[in-house]
Amino acid sequence: MAKIYILNGAKKFGNSFRRLNDTLCELAKETLSQMGHEVKEVVIDKGYDAQQEVQNIAWADYLIYQFPAWWMGEPWIVKKYIDEVYLAAHGVLFSGDGRSREDLSKKYGSGGLAHNKAYMLCSTWNAPLEAFEDKNQFFEGKGVDYTLTHLHKAHEFLAMQKLPSFMCNDVVKNPQIDAYKKAYKEHLQKVFKK
Repeated sequence: MAKIYILNGAKKFGNSFRRLNDTLCELAKETLSQMGHEVKEVVIDKGYDAQQEVQNIAWADYLIYQFPAWWMGEPWIVKKYIDEVYLAAHGVLFSGDGRSREDLSKKYGSGGLAHNKAYMLCSTWNAPLEAFEDKNQFFEGKGVDYTLTHLHKAHEFLAMQKLPSFMCNDVVKNPQIDAYKKAYKEHLQKVFKK
């Protein structure tokens, strides 16, 4: 049984009413619990205590970030959460940037302490899948992980391992809620199988 912490980054803003991201969080909690995993969730937009969040992340084997993509990244509340919580996690998730004046072989980004943890990004996009996969379209065929490199690097800095990302596409102009739920459940069952 794994301990999984879901970071719900849904935010009601503009034409976003949080429903899809909240639905995916509920589906993840239900699916993972049925698989025998212990699951907790923070709804970032409802507020949090940074020190308690450090404890929650220290407790977890896996983190799942769930968020809508706005302007090619996570909503500001998710970035604020990372800034506040990870700053408070010095000595728990990282011991510094890894460099040492005494040992020049120690490189920047090697001070992570979370070697036993992994994370997954689950995001929802108005952009269609082709925008990520086709080299002649907006994201030049580089995929969602390239677009979210900053989040991957932040967790690499902590020494966390990356799990396969999941995304829902065309969620505004052509939403396919049942298909998203089916695909996400299958993704969770594959990634978190016993």
